[in-house]
Amino acid sequence: AVVSTQSTGVDVISRLFGEYTSKTPQKLKLIDAYLGYIMFTGIFQFLYCCLVGTFPFNSFLSGFISTVASFILGVCLRIQTNPANVAVFKDISVERAFADFIFAHCVLHLVVLNFIG
Repeated sequence: AVVSTQSTGVDVISRLFGEYTSKTPQKLKLIDAYLGYIMFTGIFQFLYCCLVGTFPFNSFLSGFISTVASFILGVCLRIQTNPANVAVFKDISVERAFADFIFAHCVLHLVVLNFIG
């Protein structure tokens, strides 16, 4: 029974990866790569904080808040540009969603730079 459960889990992951690569548009894959990078950066910052310390605490806090906020903005961009959500975001074009993403990033990083010092 254990062997069939493991093979079923492998089958599910294999099918999930196959459908992701075949059905997901290239633009969304690029956004997913960005989200993965941002998530890795946040995890790395947190592990660094746990292992080394938070001597300039405002620097750690602003960097970590920047990664979390960047991840949230990226998820919002992915949701707005997903072709499956066209009916929900019918008034927002892909270009408008990207412009909002860039504008929000500029505001976010101005706040982060102000918080650092």
